[in-house]
Amino acid sequence: MKKRRNVLTLLLVAALTVVLGGCQDGKDGKADSSDTTSSQVSTESTTTGEPVMGGSIVVGIPQDLEDSLDPHKSVAAGTKEILFNIYEGLVKPDEEGNLKDAVAESHTISEDGKEYTFKLRSGVKFHDGTTVTAEDVKYSIERCAGINGDGTPLVEAFSNVDKVEIPDESTIHIYLKESDTEFLSYLTVAIIPEHASDLKTNPVGTGPFHYVSRSPQENIIIEKFADYWDTDNQAYLDKVTFKIVGDTNAVVTGLKAGTLDMYARIDSTQRAQLEGDDAFQIYEGGMNLVQALYLNNEVEPLNNVKVRQALCYAANRQEVLDMIADGKGTIIGSSMFPAFGKYYMPELADKYNQDIEKAKELLKEAGYPDGFDLTITVPNNYQQHIDTAQVLVEQFKAIGVNAKIQQIEWGSWLSDVYSDRKFESTVVGVDAAYLSGRALLERFTSTSSKNFVNYHNDEYDKLYEQVKTSTDENEQIDLYKQMETLLADDAANLYIEDMACEVVLRKDFAGYVFYPLYVQDMAKIYKVK
Repeated sequence: MKKRRNVLTLLLVAALTVVLGGCQDGKDGKADSSDTTSSQVSTESTTTGEPVMGGSIVVGIPQDLEDSLDPHKSVAAGTKEILFNIYEGLVKPDEEGNLKDAVAESHTISEDGKEYTFKLRSGVKFHDGTTVTAEDVKYSIERCAGINGDGTPLVEAFSNVDKVEIPDESTIHIYLKESDTEFLSYLTVAIIPEHASDLKTNPVGTGPFHYVSRSPQENIIIEKFADYWDTDNQAYLDKVTFKIVGDTNAVVTGLKAGTLDMYARIDSTQRAQLEGDDAFQIYEGGMNLVQALYLNNEVEPLNNVKVRQALCYAANRQEVLDMIADGKGTIIGSSMFPAFGKYYMPELADKYNQDIEKAKELLKEAGYPDGFDLTITVPNNYQQHIDTAQVLVEQFKAIGVNAKIQQIEWGSWLSDVYSDRKFESTVVGVDAAYLSGRALLERFTSTSSKNFVNYHNDEYDKLYEQVKTSTDENEQIDLYKQMETLLADDAANLYIEDMACEVVLRKDFAGYVFYPLYVQDMAKIYKVK
């Protein structure tokens, strides 16, 4: 029987929460995180009423899932936020930034942070009806570590996995090569069946929803999984349709026409069109991503730190927020957003306050007294990033930089920009896939496959190696902050903001909550009686 949730007052937990200190507090076998912070954001009005079991919802999304549906290989945040409803790990995050036991019912971590032991939950089923076994868990961990493949880890943090052992049918031992007290946050990685043959197009997990179908450029459909192990927290809705709405102008039309019930991350123009409409409720929180003008550090003239610094000094980020989101959002100065509490350095936001004369002087010192041409590549389905690029184009004119915008399809961005690194600059938002400071900062190490900006700094790499092996939380915090400061000093990118996240939901529904990760938890949404 589902526990009755408090629906009289929906206090929305905004995305200002995080796991700090990673695994250390899991030694008692409980997967609760420590040192989290939270901020509650209320909406203009609150939908109240009894939850109804059943029903369906249509959720608008800006792009198709052209990425792999294989949870260990997917790259795009838009893919992962949907797969969150299908897959679970040994542990899973909640909306307050805690890590809760999921496929595992308990765990212990050795004092040296090198051995993780999990007691598996009995009777957990995959969506194909088979029962999760210790062999499936072992396979999933080894697959991420590259142990049962070609040796290349699918998840970089798993390169530290030495071996996985099964002492009995309900116990898993994971042995690490080196101490890692943050590794628990990575064990949210999906547990998949060893016999699954085509996860790329037919995902099979243990989550509250199971995959039904995908119609390219139309929709993705998931349905409630009747045999979900957590009977107290089963999904309310029977069916969720994620409908692709590539044209931002069609979002409000679809909502008002009744063909959409929900859309996450509306822009200021869309909000203005929906405000005052009694049919909808708008939820406000943080987007939990680092929006920046990401700079290819290997192409001229961006391979010159003075040129990158000049671009930073030329930008007025508050003006960007004012122009694209009515001033909403949090200005940031490095690759860390406020949800990551102790690791976040708000003082870096003031490092490059707009100074046109200083920017011009830096360009002169770099050998570009008359400026240069710059191409800003932007995915054409994210209006906020397009709008940001347009503001930057105008601001750069003051220092002689002639910037032009190149809009490309999302699939092309993933292949050309992210994978092949064939770009000069790009405006996007980068999220953290895991509740770990490393999830945001690891990508800028020289050898990371995710280092699409080609940043290289030997000192940064050394700091990263230190933080990986540190078992002292205070030392980890200090090392992460040193890494963030290096990114800012080197102007690795022109950091802009953690964007405000506004979600519109038809008042026939309630239960929406924000997470400290870029996800959409559809299991919590319900129809109102």
